[in-house]
Amino acid sequence: MSGPAPEPPPPVPGMEGITLRLIDLAGQDRVSVADILEGFGEASFVPLLVVPALIVVTPLSGIPFLPTILGATIALVALQMAARRRHLWLPGFLKRRTISGARLAQAVSRASPMARWIDRHSRNRLHFLVAEPVATFARLACASCGMAMPFLELVPFSSSILASAVLLFSVGFLAADGLYVLLAAGVMCLAASIPIALLF
Repeated sequence: MSGPAPEPPPPVPGMEGITLRLIDLAGQDRVSVADILEGFGEASFVPLLVVPALIVVTPLSGIPFLPTILGATIALVALQMAARRRHLWLPGFLKRRTISGARLAQAVSRASPMARWIDRHSRNRLHFLVAEPVATFARLACASCGMAMPFLELVPFSSSILASAVLLFSVGFLAADGLYVLLAAGVMCLAASIPIALLF
């Protein structure tokens, strides 16, 4: 007879709570996407959107193919949020991807001051931007950021700009703060200007 099912992880309070949980996970030699999924729970969509964006926004975005893998993860999470799925699904090849625990800890330590600042400066405002139907468009915008990261990987560290937009969208979802959704849209416009500038 099987034992009781494991309890789901407790809710993650804000951006700083996400970084603290990541630091716990970074104690392993290698941290897989599956480890992160288990650490936050399959129903914790926004934290699982934040985590890959936090990694890409740091200098780790310079590791070849890492923005592509994490961009695909962002796109899948955001699309499932837009579809209002209750539990997240990721393909096996993504769940098996790993990152050094030491590198993850370094990236999170760089992002922690930003996370604390965001938590202090986010609050419930411009709520219509994080309510339906606008929220669905914001989630689709996050997905488009993830899908664009493999193309911007050709320009070193430019994918960090898109990751910043995803982080801003995520803060908007976490704190019901529509101002961050507006800021994210502005950052997306900045990212879109990069390939145009390269062409001309």
